[in-house]
Amino acid sequence: MEIKRKFIDWEATGNKLFRLRSDNSCLRKYVCSIIKKNTEKCNNPSEDCTTCEERYIDKSISRPELAEVFGESESVINNWESGKTPVGIENLLFYCQIAEVTLEDILVFYK
Repeated sequence: MEIKRKFIDWEATGNKLFRLRSDNSCLRKYVCSIIKKNTEKCNNPSEDCTTCEERYIDKSISRPELAEVFGESESVINNWESGKTPVGIENLLFYCQIAEVTLEDILVFYK
């Protein structure tokens, strides 16, 4: 039985990462909790970021905010999202963990 090798379409995968920044509430809550919790920027009246209501969370995450969480530069995040640079496996796994998605949800393969 032959198993065909798959190749990642980094441009399409980057597009999915870009969309996750605004569409994934788990990712938005995580970034918000890391960057804004216990600061004057936090709009959440409760103490628990995991139960924070959507209305208190930013509608999207900026590249600089995501870069801060990943410990990368804004240009690295831009290159990931545009497909110019492949995302390392450690960062992909971290992305999946904080966004509560699987690798299969993020990766797009050439057909």
